[in-house]
Amino acid sequence: MKLSKIKLLFILLNLCFVQCGRAYSEGNCFDLYNSENAEVSNDKGIDAPSSDKNLYTAKVIRIVDGDTLEVLFHELPVMIRLAHIDTPEKKQAFGKRAKQALSDLCFGQEIQFEFDKKDRNGRYICVIYDANGKNLNQEMIKLGMAWHFKKYSEDNTYAELEKEARESKIGLWKDPNPIAPWNWRKN
Repeated sequence: MKLSKIKLLFILLNLCFVQCGRAYSEGNCFDLYNSENAEVSNDKGIDAPSSDKNLYTAKVIRIVDGDTLEVLFHELPVMIRLAHIDTPEKKQAFGKRAKQALSDLCFGQEIQFEFDKKDRNGRYICVIYDANGKNLNQEMIKLGMAWHFKKYSEDNTYAELEKEARESKIGLWKDPNPIAPWNWRKN
């Protein structure tokens, strides 16, 4: 009798994991956990998401590179690619510094994120915010650690922030001839 109860429990748990795993692999991970809309504000108000956005909370558990991180979302690991920006690759000039900059901004912390879609590598394309509502995608550009990824983003805020960082020669813009990551990847 005791053994059959254990078998039944094992079967039920496996079914739960299969369902959860199927939703996760189909890109519906966030549908499993409907978060309430959250409003985040900061002193300037320009970086904070509007209250009509679906924001999710997760803990950053790994920084892959300057524009990719892994979070723990309801005990599931989720890969996030920062929207609107592209940072130097790890083996490229400023690649390690970009990774460190993102780590300094959010590693080990809870963030909020809003997502649009998944990329071809299965990563969620997101804008992320720290606990104070600061847009960390924009912050990477302000620090001179990222380009505005114009191929996939028409948001002029990022273009303006990149222009300011270039003119101030901040971060990678100190380099007299920085190579955009999309050009570097072609080689």
